[in-house]
Amino acid sequence: MTKGVKDERLGNNKVAHVLLALGSLVMMFPFLWQLKMAVSTQAEIQAIPPDLLPKGLEWRNFTEVFQRLPFLDQFWVSVAVTVGRTVGQLVLCSMAGYAFARMRFPGKGVLLALILSILMVPSQVYLIPQYQIIQQLGWLNSIHGIVAPGIFSAFGTFLMMQFFRSIPVELEEAARLDGCNPWQTFWKVVLPVAKPGLISLAIITVLTSWADLLWPLVVTSAPEEMPLAVGLATLSGYQGSISPGVMMAAALMAMAPVLIIFVLLQRRVVEGIAFSGLK
Repeated sequence: MTKGVKDERLGNNKVAHVLLALGSLVMMFPFLWQLKMAVSTQAEIQAIPPDLLPKGLEWRNFTEVFQRLPFLDQFWVSVAVTVGRTVGQLVLCSMAGYAFARMRFPGKGVLLALILSILMVPSQVYLIPQYQIIQQLGWLNSIHGIVAPGIFSAFGTFLMMQFFRSIPVELEEAARLDGCNPWQTFWKVVLPVAKPGLISLAIITVLTSWADLLWPLVVTSAPEEMPLAVGLATLSGYQGSISPGVMMAAALMAMAPVLIIFVLLQRRVVEGIAFSGLK
């Protein structure tokens, strides 16, 4: 009886692994096809029926990207924008979330409702006012013009507020008994405990900032000041016709940093996304 149950479970596990392997292959196929096109010639890309494997490696597609785009300049703009937004949200959203979770002050409920109402408004609605503010500050075609509207988010504030509410109040009471003021309690006691929430917010901010297209497209016009997402979107527009292989090579290089970070920090990424989903 026991042996039969074990055999049945083993068979179910094999079926589950086969299904998961097939699902993984389906999910990976677009990436593998992109990689194949990036190292294929124009003739191989247009071949009918298409070849599943390239006959050779066409590295010229990657070198042509640097001829068509100021790729390195746009790469460092993307890095600066992503780092600036991530640091800004970690600092501001964690402080705001802690204030709403633990502190009492006049108008707290009204202010929280106003911040959360931002989540119900499409970002395109306040695109023009933001542009006018950035224009008046003289920040068009600049990194800080791209970064400024993204250093704070209502979602990040709500996420951190919910996490701080899940932390036992006794920790803060013990800190106050030891003589900590509110800032020391937040910085030395609460914030280290909130590491999973900070990781979750950082992951979400990095992914959205690296792939952000609309706002940088509005406030930048010089190719050297554009992030990679905008540079790729305008590649065929201002450079004329371009080979799909070059486009795939450019997209592959643009996504490589995020892919490397995911591989190196896979466990943290999964834990952070799982935490944000639970919250």
